[in-house]
Amino acid sequence: MTPKGVGTGSLDERIAGALVGAAVGDALGGPVEGYSPDQIAERHGGRVHGVVGPWNGDDWPTARPVAPYHKGDGHVTDDTLMTHALVRVYAGVRDHLDAYSVATHLVPDLMTTPRWIPELEAEALPLQRIFLAEKWLVARLHYGHVDPREAGSGNIVNCGAAMYMAPVGLVNAANPAGAYAEALDVAGAHQSSYGREAAGVFAAAVAAACAPGATPDSVVAACLSLAKDGTRDAVEAVCEVASRYTDFESALVPLRRAVAPYDTVGPDYRAPSLGARRPSRLHSIEELPVALGMLIVSGGDFRHAVLGSVNYGRDCDSIATMAGAVAGALGSPVPHDWAKTVAEASRLDLDAPARTLTEVTREIFARDVDRRRAHEAAYATLTGTPCSG
Repeated sequence: MTPKGVGTGSLDERIAGALVGAAVGDALGGPVEGYSPDQIAERHGGRVHGVVGPWNGDDWPTARPVAPYHKGDGHVTDDTLMTHALVRVYAGVRDHLDAYSVATHLVPDLMTTPRWIPELEAEALPLQRIFLAEKWLVARLHYGHVDPREAGSGNIVNCGAAMYMAPVGLVNAANPAGAYAEALDVAGAHQSSYGREAAGVFAAAVAAACAPGATPDSVVAACLSLAKDGTRDAVEAVCEVASRYTDFESALVPLRRAVAPYDTVGPDYRAPSLGARRPSRLHSIEELPVALGMLIVSGGDFRHAVLGSVNYGRDCDSIATMAGAVAGALGSPVPHDWAKTVAEASRLDLDAPARTLTEVTREIFARDVDRRRAHEAAYATLTGTPCSG
């Protein structure tokens, strides 16, 4: 049964739901990232049901492998920092983006402007927080002067580009094919192979979720109509298994089993296999198929989808970011208490990026209409047929 509110809401509400939902999912997943469902349950005396503290308690400043990052207590991670950075790029360009936008706008943003970094509890350059797979952007584009459209080649293949593509889906709300194409271009500066493909499919999922009357099934159908190679196969396999379950507890092991043949990392998340994160047409990142699987299990309910993603473990901050973005875009309400806690703990205005992106999205749509009408008029002249406009 589809929860109340799913498939409804205005553009403003869908954008706010997706961006706030992504940040909340990120913050809930951060402190348990890298662990298994059993380890999470043992550490917390059962499943995680909201914001929790650091895995190592007060020893977080020195405890490996996460020191010096304060993961937990409502702190967002690099998923949200990169998402908000991409919103700022849209605010500057005020049009559709491409790989050159990443080189011209995103890389300088990461390198030159100190911002509050919740996990460091200090102002710092975002570059000092992001993972090596994201620092690749700076190394290749700023220092290497690589063609932005090809800069992603050679990077490890992971969810690094996909995790912050929600804004691309929102700018292309209700147009998953447009979101897919734009995200593939943007992500070319960061990723290749199935990492780049996942960025396109995630953006398409968010765009599809914004369509009036959208459901989890319609979102997955849109993804399957666009996804290629191992990514498509993984999404189909995981979502087929997910359709048999209605609670995340019973789905945790089956979803992992379904995605395992496509995941190159292997069973030990913190000790990836020798074949991990290399280009392949047969494989997929784990995060996106599992996020979509949790969307199906939950029927689109935000709380259920995000908690399922968090308790799945492994790269669960990114899984919950994606599940939260899509469920929020569907119109499922983000719990106010979670959003308030995350905003206060992270010292971030979670609503401001949504207001900015809504304004920019309306401007871009108006430009798209003008461009389409100009094309229609030109085509009518070429063919001698009346212009439909």
